[in-house]
Amino acid sequence: MAVLFFSRASYSRVISHDFVVAWGTANPDGRLERPVIQINGQWPPPTIFADVGDNILINVVNRLRDQSTSLHFHGLFMNGTSHMDGTSHVSQCAIAPGTSFTYDFSIQQPGTYWYHSHTKSQYPDGLRGPIVIRDPESPYRGQYEEEIVLSVSDWYHLPSSTLIKNYDTAPGMMRHDPFPDSVLLNDTQNLKVLVRSETTYLVRLVNIGAIAGQSFWIENHTMTIVEVDGVYTQPAEARKINLAAGQRYGFLVTTKNSTWSNFAMVAELDMQPWRHQESPAPIVKGWLVYNESTELSSLGSDDGIFTFDEMSLVPLDRQPLLEHVDRSISIVIDMHRQADGITHWMFNSDAYQLPEIPSLYAALTTGQNATNAAVYGSASQPFILDHNEVVEIKIRNKHMTDHPIHLHGHNFQVLHRSAVKAGKDPVSKTDFALIPLRRDTLLIKDRGSAVLRFRADNPGVWLFHCHMEWHAHSGLVATIVEAPLQLQQQNKLAHLPIDTAKACISSPQADSSDQSMISVNETALPSDDKGFSWAFNKQRILPAILVLIPFLLITAGIAFWFFRRRHSVKSTEYTLVPITDQDDPSKEGNASI
Repeated sequence: MAVLFFSRASYSRVISHDFVVAWGTANPDGRLERPVIQINGQWPPPTIFADVGDNILINVVNRLRDQSTSLHFHGLFMNGTSHMDGTSHVSQCAIAPGTSFTYDFSIQQPGTYWYHSHTKSQYPDGLRGPIVIRDPESPYRGQYEEEIVLSVSDWYHLPSSTLIKNYDTAPGMMRHDPFPDSVLLNDTQNLKVLVRSETTYLVRLVNIGAIAGQSFWIENHTMTIVEVDGVYTQPAEARKINLAAGQRYGFLVTTKNSTWSNFAMVAELDMQPWRHQESPAPIVKGWLVYNESTELSSLGSDDGIFTFDEMSLVPLDRQPLLEHVDRSISIVIDMHRQADGITHWMFNSDAYQLPEIPSLYAALTTGQNATNAAVYGSASQPFILDHNEVVEIKIRNKHMTDHPIHLHGHNFQVLHRSAVKAGKDPVSKTDFALIPLRRDTLLIKDRGSAVLRFRADNPGVWLFHCHMEWHAHSGLVATIVEAPLQLQQQNKLAHLPIDTAKACISSPQADSSDQSMISVNETALPSDDKGFSWAFNKQRILPAILVLIPFLLITAGIAFWFFRRRHSVKSTEYTLVPITDQDDPSKEGNASI
């Protein structure tokens, strides 16, 4: 349910949603009914609408019973509210079954975005949907009459938990990305969108898939791109566009002056990760329906339409190339078998592992030591940035798979992206665009490279990761700790969700690779050393020492909360399930569906 409130002082709206997250079933491709994660008993999840200047409140109630969860708002910078970024064990503790968490943030960015679970690899089970932020001052306002929101996505018949187990146990050094069973358009197939002739529409298109890029085109219609990943662009005409997982486009399309025909919209799976497969690329079709009494087009081929080159896009504000680099980071996308016997994707020489304590909590509670990378543990791949410095990231892909790389908390300038197999070629300043493309998700080509820049003007803790979900699960993630001392001055510690901090306590019985949360009995908290163990290995001793004192204060607050609760309401017992407890919901005895 959404509720609107109006502030008398600013006349901005407060948009309030209650999202009850629970298991259900759906059959979006008409081939198999399977468990999905619903919101408020419905699937697909709703689109979130807001205007620039609004404040959004989303109260998430977790009724999954067998899994923890969270919501990340992909592409929204969360300026001043990095604790609302929704990344489990980075900006918050996961929302455990039977508990809730309220996301509260203001909107200052127009454009097309999306939300999804950022706990384990949960969102391919259906917990994702578009976000539309309308702009009363849009430079393209008046150039269109109506809006259309479209999503493209891959779809699996197996639950994410099973796909992960199969992925981790696949033989051989090369990882075998699970091949989608189908592709969807607005979480269905054979979508029909009613349109009027001689009308211009703003179409907002977002790839909410788990892994695959998709090409999209509309039969006999030209698209005029005006926005990419929330950044207004100079108008650019395209017949076909490619969206990697996580990417978005806004484009204008004008319908024809006749109603004699209906025209196909086609999304086709990018087969690059499965280039050696002989099977044809799955497609999904929908239609712009001019006349419901007229037959639908049978078009299924793109007839050799040229795919638009995103690197040619020019931001409308013409932000010039950021000069005078203060910090240069070199990252190599690599893959190696590690001590756990599993082949991991990794940045440089390390595969990411979830920290014991959310990295944001460490940044906020360790004082001057927050600028020491050791605070966050080497396995979280931390990069510490100073406030307002210009940061350059040089990224090279050593492997044959394309990778869509996403940065939280920012968009970045794309100074250069190499062609396929050209990642080792030298790059000079003469190769850089003077007015670079800006976006928050970029596809790094097969054995290619890219040069990115952004200004570190948003204190917080942000992830930098591949948006192919299985690759992120495998370890293709780094942590950007941005201006931690300025972050502390924002006084966000008082706003941390103390009632969920208990969910971050590490289980001494948990497997070290799981980084699980402890099961907590609500009627009592562990009170001795045996029950309250950080289970740190030697590399985590320093982070434990630096974080222990403020965490004990938080624990004392929790104990006081439980004391008051026991004296004011009837005590009930429940268990907080580890965030890595991803049991197959289709099995008997698991979640009700």
